[in-house]
Amino acid sequence: MATAKPRSRKTVAARKRPTKKRGRLAPGKEARGLTAADIVLDLTHADVATLVALVQQAGGATIGAYREPLSGRSLLIAALPLAAVEPTPFQRDLSPTHAERLARRIEDTGVFLDPLIVVRGDGGFWTPNGRHRLAAAKRLGLRQVTALVSPDERLAFKILALNTEKAHNLRDRSLEVIRMARRLAELRPRAKESEFTAEFEAPELLTLGLVYERNGRFGGGAYSPFLKKVDRFADRALPASLRERASWAARIEAIEAQVKRIVAELERRGFKSPYLRTYVVARINPVRFHKAKRGDTKPPMPIGEALIRMAAAARKLDLDRVRPGDLALVAAVASTED
Repeated sequence: MATAKPRSRKTVAARKRPTKKRGRLAPGKEARGLTAADIVLDLTHADVATLVALVQQAGGATIGAYREPLSGRSLLIAALPLAAVEPTPFQRDLSPTHAERLARRIEDTGVFLDPLIVVRGDGGFWTPNGRHRLAAAKRLGLRQVTALVSPDERLAFKILALNTEKAHNLRDRSLEVIRMARRLAELRPRAKESEFTAEFEAPELLTLGLVYERNGRFGGGAYSPFLKKVDRFADRALPASLRERASWAARIEAIEAQVKRIVAELERRGFKSPYLRTYVVARINPVRFHKAKRGDTKPPMPIGEALIRMAAAARKLDLDRVRPGDLALVAAVASTED
C-alpha cells in the first residue's frame, strides 16, 4: 500500500495564509492631511490673490478658496465663462457622440455637478481633464461653468494622472442600475419603470444586472446587441417589472448553459477562437438581421418571444454547418467595434 507523500512546509504555509476579502480596501495606518480648520482659506490670501484677479478679469466670480486636504495646496472654487476655458491643446480628440450623450445626461439630471479642473493657459484658462464636460456645457448653452482653479500650471501636463478613475464596464453599469432599481422599488413601489430612464440609462442594463447578480463571470457583452433590439423600459410599476425581468434573466441563464455546451463541442471539433462564444450567440439571435429605422422605438418582437426563439435556435443549431470563415468574419467585426 502506497504511503501518502508528506506535504512540504511551503504547501502548509500557503494553505494557512489568510486570503484578502474581496470588495474591501484597508485604510491607511496613519492619518494624513489637514484638519477642517486648516482647510479654510481667505480670498485675500497671497496664494490665491492673483487667481482671484484673473477670474474677475475673465468675467467670472470667485465662490471660495481652500487648501486641498491632502497636500495643502491652495485652490479656488469659481464660476467661469465658457469662452474663458479651453481644453489643453495636447489632449485626445473630442468625441462628439460622447459629448452629446453627456449633455443629455446633464439635461436629464438638471444639474451640472462636476467642476472642471483648470489652470492658467494662453490668454485664459486651460482644463486638462474636462474636454467633454466643457463641450457638453456649450451644447447646453450654459453661460458659466464651475471650476476648481489651481495655481499649479503643471497640472496641464498631468492629463493621464487626472483621468485614473476606473471606467464603468458593462458589468459595473448593469449591477449599479439593478441595485438602484431595487432601492427605488422600495422607496416608490407605485412608480413606473419608464419614469427612471435617465437613472437607468438603458433597459437592457436592468436585465443584464439580474444575470450578473447570479453570475459575476457572465459575459453580457455577447448578449447586449440582442437585448438592445428587444428590451424596452416598461410602463409597469417597478416591483412588477423587476419580477418579469427576473424571469427573462433566468431564460438567459438557461440559454447561456446551452451556448457553453455548443462552444465546448465546437472546441472539441478543433475550432479555436476567442470569438467562438460571440459567434454562437450571434447565430442564435432571432433579430440579428433586423435593421432599426430612425425614430422607431418599437422592438421587432417582444423580448419574451425573442428569448423563446433564441433557446429553440440553440437546441437546433447544426454544428456541421459551422465554417472557419464564419469565425473570421465575427473576429473582423469585433475588431472594428473595439
